[in-house]
Amino acid sequence: MAIDFTLSPEELGLRAQAHEFAEKVLSGVPEAIAPLADPLDRFRALQPFYQQMVDAGFVKGLVPAENGGGRFTNLQFALACEELARVDVNVASAVLGTGLGLYPIVVGGTPEQKERFFAPFLDGSPALGAIAFSEAAGAANFDSPDPSVGVQTFAVRDGDSLVINGRKAYTTNASGWDDRGADLISVVCRTDPSKPPAESLAVVVVERGTPGVEITGMIDTMGHLATNSPIVEFRDVRVPLDNMIGTPGEEGMALVKGAFSWTCSSIAAACVGRMRAAFDIAYEFLRTETRGAPVPVIEHQNAGYMLADIKTRIEAGRYLAWKAADQFDKTGGLDRELSNMSKIYNSELSVQVVYDAMRLVGVDAYGDRSSIAPIMQDVLCFPVYDGGNMGVRRRHLHEMLKTPGYDPLAVSESRNSFPA
Repeated sequence: MAIDFTLSPEELGLRAQAHEFAEKVLSGVPEAIAPLADPLDRFRALQPFYQQMVDAGFVKGLVPAENGGGRFTNLQFALACEELARVDVNVASAVLGTGLGLYPIVVGGTPEQKERFFAPFLDGSPALGAIAFSEAAGAANFDSPDPSVGVQTFAVRDGDSLVINGRKAYTTNASGWDDRGADLISVVCRTDPSKPPAESLAVVVVERGTPGVEITGMIDTMGHLATNSPIVEFRDVRVPLDNMIGTPGEEGMALVKGAFSWTCSSIAAACVGRMRAAFDIAYEFLRTETRGAPVPVIEHQNAGYMLADIKTRIEAGRYLAWKAADQFDKTGGLDRELSNMSKIYNSELSVQVVYDAMRLVGVDAYGDRSSIAPIMQDVLCFPVYDGGNMGVRRRHLHEMLKTPGYDPLAVSESRNSFPA
């Protein structure tokens, strides 16, 4: 059987739609956020752009068709992410954050939960979802068997309710557009302080307007300047018992791991988009600038060879992202090997590619005469967020390599090498 990387007409159409949307709409984001010093103001400035994402159907693409949406495959979402992130990473991150919040419901929600929780994301409003995963003290060891560490946000049963207490950080979108909270926050918590995550980890949905949810801080970042990173306090937050998705323990663990496997190939594709943006700038510079020489810079062998290397890396990163997305689809989200690999590889590759693009342009790349420096600020985030490569992603791969029966050739044959 031949290996074919040809995109279907539907996939090509989606890619073209995302490209056109980015050029016509998202190209206005940098100007909209440039004069704003406060990170929350920058985030609020995204609302009209996000609304246009809603109008174009990208948010409905996070909801299954049987529930009124038109859910993208993981590959389709990755294709769109590359095109969107090439122009602006912030609005794409808001959509990705919403997708993370919805993922546990998509995979593990009951029909009643899906009907209730998906409703705000189907009515045309700029609804935001979020996942409250990272503990304020860090979340790399969220699955530690020692119950005294790891996730320290707890949802304790009280009659027919759950009462949530804890503190989370980097909860993208959680503030909402008006500081009253996201429409939905999927809170990663434990139901019993005495039991390890394998017996107590759970995902509990907190809806907008629930008392006790407070944004107590905002982490400003060097890149992703309009992607908000709130610190959220849950203080005696009471929700109905049926706001829990699935059951505590192994099911809760699988929902969380699945959610962050779902994002991997899309982040890998977003890295490709940012690399493309840097390549385009460097390529135009080399073709048109002489820097005082009699020929354009591209005529010089050292510059031309470096540009060729950059383009080669971009192509390799793109096809790894595609393969990881396709593998996720084919295994029903169970494979996590290629997902983690694509996130690690492309995020670290993007830093090197953008740095090399800056070297080609020279010192102007570090100033306001070129727009490469902001791209570098964006890509520096990729290796450390959404499960840092050192604390989370490589550990997951290390654990997989130690798993009895691990098959190194499985992913090359589109089989699952990492049991759920």
